[in-house]
Amino acid sequence: MTDTTLPMMERIARVLAGAEVSANADGDDAHAARAVDETWRNHRNQAMAVLHVMREPDAQVGESDGAVWRRLIEEAIANG
Repeated sequence: MTDTTLPMMERIARVLAGAEVSANADGDDAHAARAVDETWRNHRNQAMAVLHVMREPDAQVGESDGAVWRRLIEEAIANG
């Protein structure tokens, strides 16, 4: 389960770290939590790149929802 008390950038970085080491993804560690705790900071730049590309919502999102989306992502970038 995702810890929503963590900043969005950290949550993304942790997912990227997990994808690298976890046996559930590209890695071979069946118990990757410790490795993720130790390495997620190595994925900060990648996480920020993900946030930057997410700033603009998909075309099918309405303008009022799009404005909320942009504020959410800009806040995540600012707090990253």
